[in-house]
Amino acid sequence: MITAFRAFAKSWVAAILIGLLVISFAVFGMSDVLQGQFSTWVVKAGGRSVNDQGFRRAYDEWRQNAEQQMGQPITPQMAAENGVIPSLLEQIATREALAEMLDRIGLRPGDSLVADQLRQIPAFFDPISGRFDRNLMEQRLGETNLTSDGFIALLEDEIAQQHFASGLVSGLRAPRAYGALAAMVDLEERDIGYFQIGISSVEAPGLPTDEQLQAFMQENAEQLRMPEYRVLSVVRFAPRPQDMAGPISAADLEERFAFRKDTLSQPETRTLVQIPARDQATATRIAQRLREGEDPVAVAQDIGVEPVTYDSRPRSAIADRKVAEAAFALAAGAVSNTIEGDLGLSVVKVTAVNPGREPTLEDVRPMLEAEIRRDQAAEKVYERTQAYEEAHIGGASLAEAAQAAGATVITLPAVSQQGRNQEGQPVQGVTPQLLEAAFALAEGSESDLTELTEGEYFAVRAERVIPAALPPLDDVRPLLTQVWMQREMVQRLEAKATEVAERVRGGQTLEAAATSVGARVTRATGLSRTTARPGEQLSEDALVRAFGAAPLEVFTARDVTLGMIVGKLEAVRPGATAQVAQAVEDGRGQASMALFRDMAEASSLAARDKVKVRTSEARARAALGLEPEAPPSKAAPKAPATKESAE
Repeated sequence: MITAFRAFAKSWVAAILIGLLVISFAVFGMSDVLQGQFSTWVVKAGGRSVNDQGFRRAYDEWRQNAEQQMGQPITPQMAAENGVIPSLLEQIATREALAEMLDRIGLRPGDSLVADQLRQIPAFFDPISGRFDRNLMEQRLGETNLTSDGFIALLEDEIAQQHFASGLVSGLRAPRAYGALAAMVDLEERDIGYFQIGISSVEAPGLPTDEQLQAFMQENAEQLRMPEYRVLSVVRFAPRPQDMAGPISAADLEERFAFRKDTLSQPETRTLVQIPARDQATATRIAQRLREGEDPVAVAQDIGVEPVTYDSRPRSAIADRKVAEAAFALAAGAVSNTIEGDLGLSVVKVTAVNPGREPTLEDVRPMLEAEIRRDQAAEKVYERTQAYEEAHIGGASLAEAAQAAGATVITLPAVSQQGRNQEGQPVQGVTPQLLEAAFALAEGSESDLTELTEGEYFAVRAERVIPAALPPLDDVRPLLTQVWMQREMVQRLEAKATEVAERVRGGQTLEAAATSVGARVTRATGLSRTTARPGEQLSEDALVRAFGAAPLEVFTARDVTLGMIVGKLEAVRPGATAQVAQAVEDGRGQASMALFRDMAEASSLAARDKVKVRTSEARARAALGLEPEAPPSKAAPKAPATKESAE
């Protein structure tokens, strides 16, 4: 594909197209072209917006978590069919609306707060030198499709929302009435009488006919239908063991060492205390007291500020550049004069100095050799992908192009879009990216070469498409017959239970009704919502119905085993006063947290109403490589948002 682009760029067609683009920019203006029909926002909240890349990043985070929980690959099509896209849009819209509202009311973190948070992220510090490495930060953020500006913006939002939440929860305590209502409900006691209606009480159904089974299959077609399967041929390009086994020349090693020497060196570090000052006079007093030997923490407490301590940190780890310059010019034990830093006035005392150290080539030889071998292997992978691309563009099939590149083609057995074979077992070697590409192909067509992970690529061919269909009746007859007969038995038991319950409602006693079906009445007394548990005697369905019934109400419920029960709520008593009072105090913390969650949710909903958020499901789908038309969703979003068509 890259080769094709290069060839096209040299053609006369490309020259004409580029010329037309230049003319369009001159006539209409660059900003109009980029800001008009090429707008890429997916969620817009006031002055804030989330573009297609931001939505894709949110989707990737959701997908990774969902795949870990479900233990199988999830494609964008699967996510769309289950309502994930509108749900994610609503989450992002609510988050952005709250952030916009906090910004409007002036709740913004200062630079010092943001810098302090950055200092607590070890992933941005070189593990060898211990210095803050901006290139490393960009690399780490790039792995999650974030820029440094985007990350800092997210960090600022998080800090603002943390402070907002702290303001809501500080001193919050739910009124006792909240806990009292919950305690009264939880500790209320109920007595029920009930008896069981088992399978011996009804006539067993006969074996179903083929017509009945066919109708049953149609009724449950969604659950019984076998998914679409595809037989795939896959070629992968990844480093091979022999790619990393070649010799490394001394010249290459010396060149790499010279290039990496600065980042591999151990920088000078210092332990110091920085005390902020409100004005010049205060800074002078701080410096004088420190030089007299007073404890820096005690000095900071006296003037009502928090000292900033750096323990064996390099110059780059100090947030204020001017403070760093002054501190690294002092000897151990020395105190600075007033420093007019980027973040205000301060005084610094250096308590320890650890000299830096530059590594020798021998110190880092194994690491550098490993780096060079990885680079050499990546180059060889690139050469093979280029050979494949050139052959494929020239008309060779996937198998022929793979042979030209010296790669092996693997044919996978029939696999579903969920990554499982026709026996329902996971197919080894498939990934979400591969399945996404494979199920976008027509039968007999091939994908472009696609990056799988860093340094690894794949192409796939859909050899055969097996359409989704109901299984043949003979294949599922035994299991289907068993399920059909069980359903028929349940329906007969339910009908019998309803008939007997109607007699009790009409005035017949529980005992008389139980005798009519050969059962005996059992009584359960003192049931409460805090102590009642499903078990051998009462099912969860029975307990739910018992606690939802009115006094003297007759109800039916599923039994623990195959069967039904007919029950009657015979008495309702309030819980003991002392227990209710104790439960109120014990549950007050939980009630306060529930109140806080309600307040936080109300704040988010108020922000959405005020900001008037807009979302574009069409752009969200396009960001995932789907058609803009959304299919019927299985999970409807909670809060409405204004939807816009793609601009």
